[in-house]
Amino acid sequence: MQEASFTNLFKTIMWIIAFYYIFKFLARIFLPVLVKKAVEKAGENFQRQQQYSQDNSWQRTQNNNNDEIIINTANAKNPRETKKVGDYVDYEEID
Repeated sequence: MQEASFTNLFKTIMWIIAFYYIFKFLARIFLPVLVKKAVEKAGENFQRQQQYSQDNSWQRTQNNNNDEIIINTANAKNPRETKKVGDYVDYEEID
């Protein structure tokens, strides 16, 4: 069984400080790259959604010539239920 000593405590504190500075150094190097990749991926998703929206609206205009409207509900999200808590009461300050 090891005894707790000042030198072991000092070594532990030095290791914690070393890991902190190593992590901080690596974060400065790799964090901007990770953020850039995340922004690029979000931009790609946005462009994909815009393209899907444009293609979908083009289909609707083509179908409108036949006087028929087709609504694709396969990708539609379920509407969120809103809880009605109560009525809004506006209070006025009386002097």
